[in-house]
Amino acid sequence: MSLTESVLAGNRLALARLLTQVENDSPEGRRALAELFPHTGRAHLIGITGAPGTGKSSLVNQLALHYRKGTDRKVAIVAVDPSSPFTGGAVLGDRVRMRDLSGDSGIFIRSMAARGSLGGIAKKTAALVQVFDAAGYEIIIIETVGAGQSEVDVARLAHTTVVVEAPGLGDEIQAIKAGILEIADVLVINKADRPGVENTERALRSTLELAHPARRVFRHHGQTMSVSAPAIDSTTWIPPINKTVATEGKGIAAVIASIAKHVEHLRQSGDWAARDRARLESEMETLLREALLDRFFASVQQVKYEETIEKVINRNISPYEAVKYLLNGKQV
Repeated sequence: MSLTESVLAGNRLALARLLTQVENDSPEGRRALAELFPHTGRAHLIGITGAPGTGKSSLVNQLALHYRKGTDRKVAIVAVDPSSPFTGGAVLGDRVRMRDLSGDSGIFIRSMAARGSLGGIAKKTAALVQVFDAAGYEIIIIETVGAGQSEVDVARLAHTTVVVEAPGLGDEIQAIKAGILEIADVLVINKADRPGVENTERALRSTLELAHPARRVFRHHGQTMSVSAPAIDSTTWIPPINKTVATEGKGIAAVIASIAKHVEHLRQSGDWAARDRARLESEMETLLREALLDRFFASVQQVKYEETIEKVINRNISPYEAVKYLLNGKQV
């Protein structure tokens, strides 16, 4: 039995081996991805993102436990850890925070290093997700590294993006400035037992009102007043705000319910198919850029490339002119 057949048959050891092959971009891994692709497209992909320290791993731990409770649904977790820019190493410590999940054969946790990729996820995250999808995992949770202002790539990968905030991290409107709220399908204020949770919730609701102006809010003579605006279209999804204390399991059921409502919305509105199309198109474009870059470096002479770099460093030509010269002057 081939590695691909073993994965489709539910062999966990074969799955672990194949994930390693895929992450290392080996020829065997690429062949397996091609063979497994027709078996994909059935899983619900949930992205968990947010600033460092908001408790993403604890939330993922509780979500997985609830999805497994009383069901036979298989849950996969892809946890992306930041890599050191100096050594390239990563701690891969998410498993330490998810010890409650150990021993459950219906849960598979895979930690992977970002390996210098920006956007909160690793270069091979989408490929690993495809393997889990083909292997029959119905819920796939992708936990990003601590996301910042531009680290929103998980929104291109997931059907449902959960943005996690927490009180006491400084400026209450930091999340608004970060811009990652724009990708949120569900908002979670974790560590809701801490002081300042009301301020965090108020800031998030204000942001949602700006993004989805169901009513216009303004101040007149020091008094807050509101004017009704035209009703929001029924197809518009307004991200719900849920408060949790993940370490104690509080509020998790409400988050699960919000995610389920979002799935129903995606199905009814047709956005599920649209997101799948956008995700696969984005992945194909990424692979195309990588292939073209590899082809370029395989065809250009190293001496010529180094000489061109020296010209740029010496300010003889601009980087734009250098690229134009290399593309037009390289031997095909």
